[in-house]
Formats: sequence, structure tokens, C-alpha cells
Amino acid sequence: MRKSLLFLLTFLCFSTGYTQSLYSPDHIPVIKINFDISDWNKELDSLKSAGKKDRMAATVEIDGEVFKGVGVRYKGNSSYKNPRKRNKAKLPFNLKANYTDKDLRFPGGYETLKLSNVFMDPSFVREYLSYEIARKYMPAPLCNFVKVYVNDEYVGLFNNTQAVDEKLLEDSYGTSESTFFKCDPEWEDVQTAPNGCKEAEFSSLFYIGDNPKCYAGWYELESKNEKEGFNDLINLSKTLNQSPDKIESVLNVDMTLWMHAFNHVVVNLDSYSGRFSHNFYLYKTPDGLMTPMVWDMNISFGGFRLDGEKQGELTNEELQEFSLFTHFKNKNPKRPLITNVLTNPFWRKVYIGHCRTILMENFANGEYLKLAENMQAFIRDEVKADPNRLYSFEDFERNLRTTTDVGNTTIIGIEELMKVRTASLLNHPYF
Repeated sequence: MRKSLLFLLTFLCFSTGYTQSLYSPDHIPVIKINFDISDWNKELDSLKSAGKKDRMAATVEIDGEVFKGVGVRYKGNSSYKNPRKRNKAKLPFNLKANYTDKDLRFPGGYETLKLSNVFMDPSFVREYLSYEIARKYMPAPLCNFVKVYVNDEYVGLFNNTQAVDEKLLEDSYGTSESTFFKCDPEWEDVQTAPNGCKEAEFSSLFYIGDNPKCYAGWYELESKNEKEGFNDLINLSKTLNQSPDKIESVLNVDMTLWMHAFNHVVVNLDSYSGRFSHNFYLYKTPDGLMTPMVWDMNISFGGFRLDGEKQGELTNEELQEFSLFTHFKNKNPKRPLITNVLTNPFWRKVYIGHCRTILMENFANGEYLKLAENMQAFIRDEVKADPNRLYSFEDFERNLRTTTDVGNTTIIGIEELMKVRTASLLNHPYF
């Protein structure tokens, strides 16, 4: 009970208010990155192609405060590769304060800044809106917008999303020393599994053997103790798949259900619930339980149309009617974190309760739309002035409400998705 109260107090302190201006929703920080060379973009491209996450040193200025020796690299998979193929100048950045000086931190004590180029979101507000909702129910990053300059040239308006790192873990759980995995593989690093490993299914926690090398391509260990980390991951996967009745001994089931409820209600399919079963973290909290944390929301609210069950993309209507029991209905063995948890009747009821809570507190009352409208109004002039935005200003104006064509696919309007979806879920027999 005492541990539960301590966690609750820590979580409430973390999730209420904005104490750091770097992520305040009513402030747009100005970040200026300065390299010693003029062809910095070619060098960053070369480092990205090498796939080693190497960085270039730069001087970074944030609202006038100077930080020297900051490590800079490009980040992302499709958000980098797709714009780069189209010769777009607006590419996502990862800035590390303590690259050359281990004690250096950005304002508020942050080590890393993750600046996203709002790829596949003409509305600009999917990531911000998603984290605003998610933080009501689970520890999740802060998020706002920043203006980015490189070598005195304005690049554009970026999403500024807090990294899931030691600071977020310490703010959320009081410690960052335990097992910590990023469940989002670098696809080019995933190679043929060693002998004795079963066929993997992305970062799905499918049990693929007792050899840590079976998992190394699909899960990125962020903590220091490699042996302990992979033992925890293998134990979780083995228990989840072979002894799901004991899963509460190794997994924070309730937090897992909140993650599933969030992903399914807002149709966030670029997640565990979708085709690639990724974009989440696992941290072993002080109670000894592996606990998931959400990440990467730029194409939530139906921006990604692959659920891993249907061949091809979901239609607008299928997104609006997306089942809360996707993967569970067909007992998909490659999604054990859904299928084997929801098999328990009690946890299934808790899951439905979480879905209903999210729906009633954010969508049935229209709060999500007010939040999105207010943020769009706040950034409208900056979006219009962005010289390198990936989509037109007309797309920005349109996509909060209705479907927008972005070339190779269409992005459903947030209101268009959730107005119909809310009405449908309110009539769900389980509700």
C-alpha cells in the first residue's frame, strides 16, 4: 500500500501543471543550432546512413541561453527517410546536451531534445493532443512546439517532445537504474536470428527462445546491466506466452491496459496495437514489474492505417469503427500483450472501464476538440510562416476537421474520426 501511495503522489506531481518553460504549451521556444561547417546537412545524412547514431558537435542556443558541445544527429525512420527522398529540408533532430560535457543539461535538467518534423500530420496537433490525453492516465512525455534555426537559417516549426529517458523515469518512478528497453527496432539492424530462435514478430513480446541474441534486433537495451536486462525481458516474454495466469508477477497489468485502452480509443496504430507492434518502452519499476510507456504519436488518431489484421489500409469507416478487441477477437498469438492479458475476464472488464473513462473524459464532452482548436489557434501564424512545412497551410486548416490527401495516402480528420467513433463507442454493448 505504501509503495502504491508513493507512486500515486509521484505520478500526480509529474502529470499536473507545467513547471518547465521548455515544454510549456503556451510558449514556443526558439532553438538555434550552429555548426562549424556549411555543409552540415550532408555530414548528418552520412552519419544517419551509417546507422551508428553518431553525432556532430554544435553550439545550441535556447531562448538566448548558450550550450556548447551539444551532440546533434538526425532521428526517426519514415519521418527522416520519406522527406529526405523528396529533398525536403525539414528533417527531425535529436540534440544531446551532455555529448562533450557529461554534466551539461538543457533548461529544466533535460539531457536530450527530440525535435520532430510533424511528418504525416497536416493538422500539426496529433502528437501534442495525444500526449495531453495520455498523461491523464499514465506517465508520458511533455510536448509543445519550437522554432528551429540552423546556422542562422530558419528551418521551421517542430514538435518538441520530451525524451523517454532517465529524467522521465525518475520524475515518474523515483529511479532510473533498473531494466529499460526501447521497443522500436532499427529495421536495418534486424538480421536473421541465431539458431534456436523462433521467428520474431517485431517488438511484440512473442517468446522466441532463451538466447538474448534472439531479442537483440527487436529491442534496444537502454539500461547498463545487459545480462539482467535481457533476463527480465525473456522472463516477461516467457511468462506472458506460456504462463499468462502468472503475468501479474512480472508485468504491471493495469498500466498495460491503460496503454491498450488509449491506443484503441484514439486509433493509434503506429503502436503495439498496429501492424508493426512497436513505439513503446518497458521499464522495470521499483515494485519489480515491467511497465510499458507510450511513445511516438505523430500519426495517432488514424494517421496510420495498418492494423496488422487486414491486408492493406483501413478505410475511414473502418478507422471510425475500429474494434476495441482487435487482435483479441482472433486470438492472435503474435500479439500476446493483448490476447493473453484480455483472456482474463476480470482484466477484460478493467480494460473496458479504462476505455470508457478515456472516452467520457476527453471525447464525449468535446474536450479534445477544444484542446486541439486552442493549440491550432496558438500556432497558426507560425505554421503559415514555416518555409519548409511538409504540407500546405490549407492542409493544416483542413485536417483537424476532414480527410486530407498527402500524396501517397490520405490522413483522416481528427474530428471526422472521433465524432463518429465516440457516438459508436457510447452505444457499445460493453459500455
